[in-house]
Amino acid sequence: MHRPEEKPARAVRRGHLRTTATTIALGVVMFTVAAVGLSPTGSSTPDPSAAVPSATGPERGIEALRERVKRLPKDPVSWADLGMALVQQARTSADQATYAQAEIALRRSLALQATENLHAEIGMGALAAARHQFRDALTWARKAVATSPATPASYGVLADAHTQLGRYKEAEEAVQKMADLRPDSSSLARASYTFELRGDTGRAKILMERALRAAGTPGERVFAHTHLSSVALESGDPATALRQAQTGLAIAPRDAGLLEARAKARAATGDREQALADYTAAIVTAPLPQYLLGLGELQQSLGHDDRAQVQYAVLRAQETLRRATDTPADVDAIHFEADHGDPRQAVTMAEAAVRERPFIAVHDAYAWALHRAGRDTEALDQADEALVLGTRSALFHYHRGVIHQALGNSSAARRDLRRALALDPSFHPLHAPAAREALRRIDDTP
Repeated sequence: MHRPEEKPARAVRRGHLRTTATTIALGVVMFTVAAVGLSPTGSSTPDPSAAVPSATGPERGIEALRERVKRLPKDPVSWADLGMALVQQARTSADQATYAQAEIALRRSLALQATENLHAEIGMGALAAARHQFRDALTWARKAVATSPATPASYGVLADAHTQLGRYKEAEEAVQKMADLRPDSSSLARASYTFELRGDTGRAKILMERALRAAGTPGERVFAHTHLSSVALESGDPATALRQAQTGLAIAPRDAGLLEARAKARAATGDREQALADYTAAIVTAPLPQYLLGLGELQQSLGHDDRAQVQYAVLRAQETLRRATDTPADVDAIHFEADHGDPRQAVTMAEAAVRERPFIAVHDAYAWALHRAGRDTEALDQADEALVLGTRSALFHYHRGVIHQALGNSSAARRDLRRALALDPSFHPLHAPAAREALRRIDDTP
């Protein structure tokens, strides 16, 4: 495996990604959307600014695309570009109706050109990933690769689907192919994420910094700053995390992901009132479970139980809607149910989720749900699966440490709990203090 400064070789070593070639903390659709912009001329040359609206004016970008399909109602590329832009808008707004509009536009494109419709195939893959339908995303990605084997964006969707389906070797190969075709910001970002999953956060940081330098659109720069903030925070460096989030917010002041990143960094540096404000602003933009849970648990850690319950009530309402649509739960919903609801229901949710998305973060959520339900032997198997790649996650190690403690293995519990706090002393407003208390009890036990 080459160092980032080395000249890239063309040969691919099976199972390993070269560094020249994207929450764990970031949603997969952020990778997908960033990579799938295609030229409106219908060529296979990726042009992220073409299909994805600028971070500074997404509504104007979508309106322009709507006008284009009115002028060119028989143009499959125009409909596909509109669909892809709507996927991006839905990701940032968490609006299911916008996802439905995106699907209508993409299927209109496919009705106009049923085969070898690269734009629509990649768009449908991104839409499926955004909805966490990763097997469907994989199917569409494979169609896109078959349509145009030389288009890097096809391999980006393919890599994202493989990653979330737990097929990490295949994901690395897809990222490598993407980078071989075009080592741009999108492929470098995915390469960074690959190394982060493997626990090599130093290499991940270098590659994401290269992705930032290669970024050609505001959206790509925002993405890189968000991820760099996350990597810094997970490495126990909240000052750098805050600086990266601030820089990104100068580009996109209302970006929910960056607001969450700044909230976490501020909480870690002790500025909890401003952290509350950032979480609240993120929820105004996109009321996603991760922001609601983050705000609720931060409020709870400050003793504001009534305010925390307001966020938890919204999460319960969202869970009711999710069950009505029979879609798998995300990890934040599983964590919420395990910690603030019915652990047995959390196990049921996790079992369904891991069948559809056997990704390491889902295994971790499953482990925690099993522990909370009193099934620690099974929980340990899932916790080990969550750490199989060597990922540096304080939360994963905390969960496994608590499970070890419940099973009476104090030495293993001590190792994991110390590891969690060494990686990030403020990794969670409720669990980080609990980890310190658990260590104190272990060390005080004769």
